[in-house]
Amino acid sequence: MKQKIARPSQKLAFRPQKMLGQNFLANRKILEKIAAGLELKKEETVLEIGPGTGNLTRFLAEKAGLVIAIEKDKRLYASLKETLKEDKNVRFLNGDALDADLGKLNQQFNLKNNYKVAGNLPFYISNPLIRKFLEEKLRPKLMVFLVQKEVAERICSQPPKMNLLAVSVQFYSQPEILGYVSKKHFWPRPKVDAAILKITPLAPALKTETEIDLFFKIVKAGFSQPRKQIINNLFAGFKKSQPGLCKEKIKTWLFKNNLQASQRAATLSLHDWVNLTLTLATPKP
Repeated sequence: MKQKIARPSQKLAFRPQKMLGQNFLANRKILEKIAAGLELKKEETVLEIGPGTGNLTRFLAEKAGLVIAIEKDKRLYASLKETLKEDKNVRFLNGDALDADLGKLNQQFNLKNNYKVAGNLPFYISNPLIRKFLEEKLRPKLMVFLVQKEVAERICSQPPKMNLLAVSVQFYSQPEILGYVSKKHFWPRPKVDAAILKITPLAPALKTETEIDLFFKIVKAGFSQPRKQIINNLFAGFKKSQPGLCKEKIKTWLFKNNLQASQRAATLSLHDWVNLTLTLATPKP
């Protein structure tokens, strides 16, 4: 059945809130591509972030067993409950997705690890929201988001253009850009284009919390001043917590991992950062 697409400029009796990053999408082909990217089965549950006018929600409801749509805007929440009341497999929740308690949602909707996440994300919450779901114990099977083009490209970066965001996301997942979306397809029109970003969670290369904490400490130190040589960043980042880790020891540590002291953090791969974590020798007091 061909889904009806709501034109936001005609449908809403109020103006979108800039502070909530509301830019609504009403392009059928793009909505279909987002839904198709989730590879949904009828027994699966989808958690939709920011359903807005419900255009994507309709496509998700057609393919999934259950759609749980979290809308922060109370005005839109009330409107959605009315306009999509015929969709019996859709549940609407009013709240901030960043504060969502997946443990409670699991108890209420039996998510287990059989749920997926989708949404046209407000650009300002893209990074923290993606990290939230990747770092949860109850992680989704798959995520497909519409995000700012630049953010998607940064997340998918490879050496020599790696960055802190790319390493952080790729540590937990395999990101992939499914396509680009012109800003002309949104209302109100944003200043930048968007991209459809598919994120497939993976088992982290490091298993213990101690190793993972150390990994991110090393990565954050390495990218603290991206233009500087990595030896200087690592020395500055560890001089308080590990004063015995002098530049000569850092140089040896890097060399053991086939890295040069003169390299910049952007030239290191995810594999390099993992190896640095596994080979860091804590100096004896």
